[in-house]
Amino acid sequence: MISDKMAKALNDQITAEMYSSYLYLAMAAHLENENYNGFAGWMRAQSSEEWGHGMKFYKYLGEVGKKVELAGIEKPKTTWNSPQEIFEEALKHELYITERINNLANLAHEEKDHATNIFLHYFVTEQVEEVNAATSIVEKFKMVGENKMAIYMLDKELGQRAAH
Repeated sequence: MISDKMAKALNDQITAEMYSSYLYLAMAAHLENENYNGFAGWMRAQSSEEWGHGMKFYKYLGEVGKKVELAGIEKPKTTWNSPQEIFEEALKHELYITERINNLANLAHEEKDHATNIFLHYFVTEQVEEVNAATSIVEKFKMVGENKMAIYMLDKELGQRAAH
C-alpha cells in the first residue's frame, strides 16, 4: 500500500518521536532535581504524549503491511542552566519535529500516497499546537525575567497540566 521509501521515512519518524519522549523525560528529571516539580510534571506529560505519537506511527506501519524497524535512541542532553533554557530548547525541538512532519507530508503528496497523507494530517495539526504551547511558555519566561515569585507561579501553573 505504501512505498518502501515512505515506510523507511515513517520508521525514522518513530525514532524521532521516541527520542522526543526521551528528551522531555531527561528535561523532567533535571527539573525535578532542581525542585521545579510543576515544570517537571509538564515535561513528563509531554514525554508521554511524544511516546504516544511514536506508537501511532508504529501502529500505522503495521496497518499498511509494513515492517516496523526500531533504531537506537540517542542519549539526550541531561543538564541545563535554567528552566527557561529547557523550554527554549523544547521549542527549538518542536520546530525541528514540525519540519520532519512537513517533510513526511511532502513525501506522501509526491508519492500520491493518499492514506499516509490523511494519516499525517493529525500530526500537522498537532505540531501547530505543540509549537504554539512551547512559544507561549517561552514568552512567559521572557516576561517574568528573573522574578523568583513569578517563576514559582509559572512552575505552579504548568504543573496543572500533569493533573489533567
